[in-house]
Amino acid sequence: MDIPPVVSQEEWLAARRDLLAKEKEVTRAEDAVDAARRALPVTEVTKTYTFTGPEGQASLTDLFDGRRQLITYHFMWRHEQSGFPGEDQGCPTCSFLVDSIGDLSHLHASDTTLVLVSRAPIASIERFKTRMGWAVPWYSSHGSDFNYDFHVSFDEGITPLEYDYMDKETLGTKAPYIRSGTDGPGASVFLRDSGRVFHTYSAYARGLDPLLGTYRWLDLTPLGRQRHVTEFPYHDTYGQDS
Repeated sequence: MDIPPVVSQEEWLAARRDLLAKEKEVTRAEDAVDAARRALPVTEVTKTYTFTGPEGQASLTDLFDGRRQLITYHFMWRHEQSGFPGEDQGCPTCSFLVDSIGDLSHLHASDTTLVLVSRAPIASIERFKTRMGWAVPWYSSHGSDFNYDFHVSFDEGITPLEYDYMDKETLGTKAPYIRSGTDGPGASVFLRDSGRVFHTYSAYARGLDPLLGTYRWLDLTPLGRQRHVTEFPYHDTYGQDS
């Protein structure tokens, strides 16, 4: 296989220092963006949403589990309603992302709850969660407007087509795969204060790249990411005959 140029230690160190200066520029830019994200204004969530978890129905406030902040990952589901007739399982790309979620105690110690939300029956979710071996809480939004209101499920009979802050016309050019009857990935953040709930942030598409832990490690290597995020299979299928 091809490898990068082979040089002396002195040449390598000079090249590494040049790259380090660029890395520091990116770090400073990311710090500025992170600060701007924290300073975003918020909107109050006044609509009632009902979710279903393993212990029954839950409200959006219940999903906080007593903590002040809530992060919901909008996990796409493969079934007939999302354009995958004959399937009833989680999206492999979303699964690749969730595989990177570690122990939740660090988030909990930071007064933050992380949950997955899918537009699928809870029985299907529980079955797939067991298969994947994940511990992160997972709720069904099946039958509620939650996915549509936060623009990760698409039905123009319910709400105008919008994804990643693009309208239907723009999506037709830049993301034609987003259409009625499909879902898209996303993450939404909420803040709870004095009995009120606020929506603070949502990210979609490439905005979710920082959550792909496997990519973060591969980006350190000469071979890099090697395949597109949609080309990674379920982790329990490696080694199986194709």
